[in-house]
Amino acid sequence: MARAGITATRLVEVASEMADDIGFDNLTVLALARSFGVKDASLYSHIKNLRDLRQRVAVASLAELADRVADALAGRAGKDALVAFAGAYRDYAREHPGRYAATNFELDSDAVAKSDAHRHSQMSRAVLRAYDLGEPAETDAVRLLGSFFHGFIALESAGGFSHTPRPTEESWVQMLDVLHHALANWPNNT
Repeated sequence: MARAGITATRLVEVASEMADDIGFDNLTVLALARSFGVKDASLYSHIKNLRDLRQRVAVASLAELADRVADALAGRAGKDALVAFAGAYRDYAREHPGRYAATNFELDSDAVAKSDAHRHSQMSRAVLRAYDLGEPAETDAVRLLGSFFHGFIALESAGGFSHTPRPTEESWVQMLDVLHHALANWPNNT
């Protein structure tokens, strides 16, 4: 019999909060069970195993991030959309570091089908419409955006920029200007 108050949805909510507090990689079924004051075996009527729990957190995080990015993009195009898109990712990573890490978790095909992963690609391509890139340039540009955002965010969160006197925010703005210029002047755009 399931304990009152413990549902699959509630487990994912609490696990997501825990991921932000202790790190996504440190999220375990045992730690989650302790937060509910139950034994870990009590949770297996709601989740299959640790991988299932992490996938559920990843799927929920992808949806949450997609909603945030969609809100940021509303009514924007060109460089304004690029800056809003980038800012939404960066802000989400700062506010929810564990959930942001979960968005990079490798999902099984069933979990991908249930996730909003495809929305992220669609939004990336929507941002790129203003740059009028054909294929394969658009696919390359989607990968450039993902690499830039994830790389900068990973280095920033790890303190990789703390040893330089230039404020990180100034570098972020400059790099977005460079990214916009690169997209607007994509080589061999056919």
